[in-house]
Amino acid sequence: MILLPAVDIREGKAVRLRQGRFDDETVYADDPLEAAQSFVDAGANFLHVVDLDGAREGEPVNLHHVERIATQLEVAVELGGGLRSIASIRRALAAGASRVVMGTAALTDPDLLEEALQAFTSRILVGIDVRGGLVSVAGWTQETQMRGEEAIRRLQGQGATRFAYTNVDRDGMLEGPDLDEIRRISETVRGRFLYSGGIGSLEDLRALRALRLVNLAGVISGKALYERRFSVREGIEALA
Repeated sequence: MILLPAVDIREGKAVRLRQGRFDDETVYADDPLEAAQSFVDAGANFLHVVDLDGAREGEPVNLHHVERIATQLEVAVELGGGLRSIASIRRALAAGASRVVMGTAALTDPDLLEEALQAFTSRILVGIDVRGGLVSVAGWTQETQMRGEEAIRRLQGQGATRFAYTNVDRDGMLEGPDLDEIRRISETVRGRFLYSGGIGSLEDLRALRALRLVNLAGVISGKALYERRFSVREGIEALA
């Protein structure tokens, strides 16, 4: 398993939200490049970058920051937020993203998902964000009537094999992941997935490693790193 430090960008700054709520935000760096640099200097090989403005507006807003990170730092970048057309995906990849996370569009536009998977294959992940047990879309502002497992099964039927799963209720709370939930997701995913939500300590990372889930490819962590609950290097070692 790999550790992916998270750099969430809103209005040109690196921030973290609590439970995906835009009115509960903490700014950790005035420049996303500064936040990314700190993670890379600490040993990160892969970053999970989210364009929060893009997630709300339905079109990427912060690709210039993605390009700065990808070109000035020796790190692979995974980007999510507002990628709801082939054109926006192409622009994200052209900006330097190694792979992209499709969220809302993957669930609402099966033709687009099929086209993206055919065009970019392994560079496409599907984001499954769950709030209150149900999948949430449009920058966590709208809830569907689907549970996470149901959405994953449906998307796998359309050819998706890589997922980024987030428990939004736990995101930014530092209270630990729901291990039973992660086991259920692992049993549903036929390919590979990343987990995000609630990571607050090295013990949380070790607990995830101890699950020995062969399809859990990595863990995304943001607030715990910003608040120095553990270092990037310690997190990498805990998951190794």
